[in-house]
Amino acid sequence: MTTSVLVPASLTREAEDKREATRKVGYVARAAAVFRVDRLTVYPDPDGVEKRGAGFVETVLRYAATPPYLRKEVWDRRDELEYAGVLPALRVRSRTGSGSDESGSLRQGIVTEVGADGRVRVNCGLQHPVSLPVPSGMEVGEGERVSVRVSSRRPVRAKLVDEPAAGFVVDSAEIDDALARPDAGLTIAASRYGEELTVTKLDQLVARLRGGDDGDASGTGSGGSDDTDASGDEAAPLGDLTVAFGAPERGLPPILGEDPEAVAAETGDDRFDLWLNTVPDQGSEVVRTEEAVFATLSPLRLTR
Repeated sequence: MTTSVLVPASLTREAEDKREATRKVGYVARAAAVFRVDRLTVYPDPDGVEKRGAGFVETVLRYAATPPYLRKEVWDRRDELEYAGVLPALRVRSRTGSGSDESGSLRQGIVTEVGADGRVRVNCGLQHPVSLPVPSGMEVGEGERVSVRVSSRRPVRAKLVDEPAAGFVVDSAEIDDALARPDAGLTIAASRYGEELTVTKLDQLVARLRGGDDGDASGTGSGGSDDTDASGDEAAPLGDLTVAFGAPERGLPPILGEDPEAVAAETGDDRFDLWLNTVPDQGSEVVRTEEAVFATLSPLRLTR
């Protein structure tokens, strides 16, 4: 399952200062880590006023996604990162253990030197860069990020592997291009004008993610766990998912030039499989984007 989240470059448009803007971006990164998002894509919003520049959100997200032990190696001093200290710690779990320091864990590394003997030196947050052989068929260059499987820290035993490291990647793309990706899967637009999320609707969504009938609330995924359905049989794995969010006080309908009433009547933008309101009967006039990301990803990660 690949989970992708799309946020606008105007994410911090209403933040009073750079410190608050950085904190808001950090909450989005934190949500991505908590709910195991695989990719965070920043899409342009030309009409949304962003006084810190269109690249601010992407830069801060990229910095937040970089493991702390690599930040000094990867990032120079930049204006966008003036208040990087307020970013919340992500503490991303290894895909093979309870933490990134556990024996056998997968770590990100930076290639600092490429040798002529088929070996490279890699900074992966250990006490010193390590010299590792490059596996057959794998090509790496200086400055490239790689994945390193560390089986022992004392003595150091590690190897380069062609596997994605824990955490999420950050990129930028037009929203149409992001929705057209082969792994976009089920595409959801989070909006107050969408269909309200209910228990029945959530059952239908899980069934749909497992490849069941769109409208059958008793589909394969209903009542099951990650591995079995209600009858005890093995359930189909969850499919790919893409969720798009709007900007503060500027939701997805105006960003996409869509009439909110058409969205509410389910006759709106057909680029998405579903327009979904994950905060029904909201008590605040405005749900901030970072709040919407938590509110939306939380139920969508449920499988039973």
